[in-house]
Amino acid sequence: MKIRTKAVHTGVNIDKTFNSVITPIYPTSTFYFDEIGKNKGYDYTRSGNPTRAALEANIAALEGGVNCSATATGMAAITAVMFFLRAGDHIITGDDIYGGTYRLFNAVLKPMGYDFSFINMRDLKAVKAAVKKNTKMFWIETPSNPLLNIVDLEAVIAIAKKAKALSVVDNTFLSPYFQKPFEFGADMVVHSTTKYINGHSDVVGGAIIYGRTELQERGRYLVNALGISQSPYDAWLVLRGVKTLVPRMEAHQANAIKIAHFLEGHPNVKKIYYPGLKSHPQPELIKKQMKGFGAMLAFELNTRKVPLNKFFKKLHYFALAESLGGVESLAETPWFMSHASMGEAGLKASGITKETVRVSVGIEDADDLIADLNQALKG
Repeated sequence: MKIRTKAVHTGVNIDKTFNSVITPIYPTSTFYFDEIGKNKGYDYTRSGNPTRAALEANIAALEGGVNCSATATGMAAITAVMFFLRAGDHIITGDDIYGGTYRLFNAVLKPMGYDFSFINMRDLKAVKAAVKKNTKMFWIETPSNPLLNIVDLEAVIAIAKKAKALSVVDNTFLSPYFQKPFEFGADMVVHSTTKYINGHSDVVGGAIIYGRTELQERGRYLVNALGISQSPYDAWLVLRGVKTLVPRMEAHQANAIKIAHFLEGHPNVKKIYYPGLKSHPQPELIKKQMKGFGAMLAFELNTRKVPLNKFFKKLHYFALAESLGGVESLAETPWFMSHASMGEAGLKASGITKETVRVSVGIEDADDLIADLNQALKG
């Protein structure tokens, strides 16, 4: 099956009693046994649930992994992956990753004895130089959040393999439609399914997709032990949302390309970050590892001409809100919102400024969105 068909059909036909076209919700907390040691494959919903299993089969198929764990949130998925490690282990990651990931790494796990190197992962010499004897994982986010920097998956994963370390890729920004990290040798892929995989801003969730059976066994054990699996109803919502992943991503991207070109030529925009523009500094790498450009973009607003608060207040179709990947357009300021937990030093190291605006382009009419931005940028 092609990915468009997989998104619609994988994990769906599990009702053999009434032949429901839509995957049923199994809200039960527990399942009865036919006799001691014999059941229908499920015993307790934290450990396994048919609705959640359907979603996991779907996402695993889309990414090309051997299996998947659906978690309560995207951060829950990241937390579970970090439990593959222990205090004293070293992790190499980017200095421009999502603010929530940075907070977990720097403020929670680092005091517990985890060792992190936050570096420019586009610099392969810096990546190689960061490797230590205790390096156990490379955490890769590409494109980065929010500046859309691209990490060379093939090259960094090769360094990880040489170091005998796990490579984990956060693929939230592009979705399995526009990027397939397993094609470049990744060990695990992580998503916040809150974003594009669900796509409707009405549920939070996460996913860990495993590239090998032994990783699946350990990961599913950890998710169960930590108690962070996704509820059946939330899993059902994400399974509903993922059916339209492909047409949504195409619509998102078509709008983002038009908006990026508009912003690139606007006098009150100092700089724009979008992989689909010729001005992006990594065109060959983008062509090599991405099947599309996605719908996230960021720009530097000339706040001397257009004050930040005034810009956001004038917007009609872009809600001032965190999160991303829904059908509606959102805009926010990473410095004060999504990445504030990085602290001033972390923000400056990542390249984020007080003038950075992050935009999640929705599927509304592109002309309406451009007109809205145009009137807000007049100051």
